Amino acid sequence: MINISLTIRIALRAIKVNKMRSALTMLGIIIGVSAVITMVAVGSGAKQRIAEQISSVGSNLLMILSGTTTPGGVRMGMGTQPTLTFGDAQAIQRECPSVQYVAPTHGGAAQVIYGNQNWSTGITGTTPDMLYVRDWGLVSGRNFTDDDVRSAAKVCLLGKTVVDNLFGSVNPIGEVVRIKKVPFTVIGVLESKGQSPTGQDQDDVIYIPITTSQKKIFGTQFPGMVRIIMVKARSTEELSSAEKEITELLRQRHRIGPKQENDFTVRNLTQMMEAQEQSANVMTLLLGAIASVSLVVGGIGIMNIMLVSVTERTREIGIRMAVGAKTWDIRLQFIIEALTLSMIGGIIGIIFGVAVSEALSYFSGWKTLISPFSIALAFCFSAFVGVFFGFYPAYKASMLKPIEALRYE
Repeated sequence: MINISLTIRIALRAIKVNKMRSALTMLGIIIGVSAVITMVAVGSGAKQRIAEQISSVGSNLLMILSGTTTPGGVRMGMGTQPTLTFGDAQAIQRECPSVQYVAPTHGGAAQVIYGNQNWSTGITGTTPDMLYVRDWGLVSGRNFTDDDVRSAAKVCLLGKTVVDNLFGSVNPIGEVVRIKKVPFTVIGVLESKGQSPTGQDQDDVIYIPITTSQKKIFGTQFPGMVRIIMVKARSTEELSSAEKEITELLRQRHRIGPKQENDFTVRNLTQMMEAQEQSANVMTLLLGAIASVSLVVGGIGIMNIMLVSVTERTREIGIRMAVGAKTWDIRLQFIIEALTLSMIGGIIGIIFGVAVSEALSYFSGWKTLISPFSIALAFCFSAFVGVFFGFYPAYKASMLKPIEALRYE
């Protein structure tokens, strides 16, 4: 019967006797485990940041852009030809069953003035449903109403960046700002959204009624023209249906023939953002895989040292076998040595990896997310490396013949 406790004591004593060699052997595992934890933390942080940006934009989103113009044979970009109207947006809301909310927009950039402060920002004329399309709440005040849209009321909602730059610590509700010399009453402050997936500041915006934008601020080439229509589908599963329904409806409303190209473009923003999230997942996987290579290198180091140890302790092995040690006693001794080296290295590597991840986040400002799963995975993998790479030296030691081992010089 194998004496487990005695075998463990012998293995630990062998590690203790060769402290420097044991420490250098563990170094590969320490570097490997800490690299895995750090790289996965960096990748997970990037993934979470993208997920937060995606959720800040909204869910189940479709964007409808105007068509293109071709002056002098030069084809311009999407949105250069005004083909969308406020009536199109109303028809989509009314006739597309897969659509939940619709918000047409018409706006541009303008200088905003409050007292002796001014700020250049984006002015977006839209409808009250924009906050529902974008899943955007209010910190204070109220949303504008359908009556405000019908009457082209001079009221506005401010993003956090605009509030900070114009008002500082002053409560903006009820105050009057001037947009292109037109006075607007602030009726609400939007929640902070942060950066979009494209890096734009979503809080640097002012929302006003779309009719006010069309009639009093930016004007239109023809009555009811809008630049973009934002649409929120009822669910992720209905996005494709909503896209198809919108396309068919607009082709019918714009009298586009079977062989003619659309004078509008429908973009599925949710799919585009999900593609970014999948890219982040791939990046996390690649970073973890690259870091895992160092664990394999550390395992090879353990195997090399254990093979040297077998050679150095050939006489010891012979004596143990001569006094009754079995093949599995010898084999287990060297496996335990390798396993102990890798597990101690794994624990130190975990501490070092967590510390490096936190330091990286603190000094560089790059968000890292330390996952308990990645820590457990790195530790288990380090233990597996110890057993895997320790088995061959253990097998070699157990196959020595006692007489030949005792004769070894």
